[in-house]
Amino acid sequence: MTFENLNLIKPLLDSVKREGYLTPTAIQYQSIPHLLNGKDLFGCAQTGTGKTAAFALPLLQLITRDMASGVHPGIKALVLAPTRELALQINESFRTYGKGTGIRNTCIYGGVSQHLQVSILKRGIDILIATPGRLLDLIQQRFVNLDAIRYFVLDEADRMLDMGFIEDIRKIIRLLPEKKQTVLFSATITPEIKKLAGAIMHLPVSVSVTPEVTAASLVTQSVYFVKKEQKRHLLNHVMKHDSIDNALVFTRTKHGADKVARDLNKSGIRAESMHGNKSQNNREKTLKGFKNGMIRVLVATDVASRGIDIDNLSHVINYEIPETPTTYVHRIGRTGRAGATGIALSFCSTDEKAYLSNISKLIRKEINIVRIHPFS
Repeated sequence: MTFENLNLIKPLLDSVKREGYLTPTAIQYQSIPHLLNGKDLFGCAQTGTGKTAAFALPLLQLITRDMASGVHPGIKALVLAPTRELALQINESFRTYGKGTGIRNTCIYGGVSQHLQVSILKRGIDILIATPGRLLDLIQQRFVNLDAIRYFVLDEADRMLDMGFIEDIRKIIRLLPEKKQTVLFSATITPEIKKLAGAIMHLPVSVSVTPEVTAASLVTQSVYFVKKEQKRHLLNHVMKHDSIDNALVFTRTKHGADKVARDLNKSGIRAESMHGNKSQNNREKTLKGFKNGMIRVLVATDVASRGIDIDNLSHVINYEIPETPTTYVHRIGRTGRAGATGIALSFCSTDEKAYLSNISKLIRKEINIVRIHPFS
């Protein structure tokens, strides 16, 4: 399968070739033909599967066709993203793939002055990538009009819901034309996501990419068996006695992430939590502090950690064992990147042993047990 087989127009083929892409990823060859045929699409895919190109390339082609047939001016496509970081990344992808098409795109998000964003909008654009809050703000100020939208993409829908954007999304959807092509991507399929998809899509095609389940080969994996109430003491112990430069610690809940970060700070270990209840500015500040070494431990939920890319991360710590085995693989894959080695530690209480067993089956290896520690 090549990009030529997907019937993409020459400017797009030139762009993917320029970027060095030889063959489409699974999500791309599953999605692009359906989108080019005008179908609504419900996609399940993790970050890193090439999903941005899976919707960006066909949208650029469809808008090129529309413009050639004399479609009215105005914003033709709206892409909603949960965070500034993802919105900027999507915007850059559209700019890269759209070279030579004459299509104009821009990105709007909160936490910065709206002046430059408004100035670009006034000049006229074809594709708008936005975070929900800033979009509603600029709609209210009459700087954005969605009447001409023909294509709507909701990216990382599960993360949107986790961050509390459901009401904003509903408000935005009510402002969109009834007749449009809709694309929804989510890394997980929950009852809430299914309900949302059912409300905004018409006879969608469903596509899915099974996550890669090979555990990072350069990651040394160990497990500590410990009582649930002793986990915070064990975390303090390993942080103080093991040579840990920095650590990404995973919890299942937002409340749990806050509590673990508080306990670490009380012990003199600089830590911050990251989850959907944190503001955009707070998340950016926290990530910057972690990357530059001011913060030693970042405590995150799985959804909030998506998109975090940290060079030279020495440790991933599963403070709580994930219920889904593939989630474990994605967690530990944050370390041991680009030829570097990494260490993954897991704290397993009695009620989590079944999860650990399922993980071992998935990765097809037994995880090394640390038998001697103060809280065994």
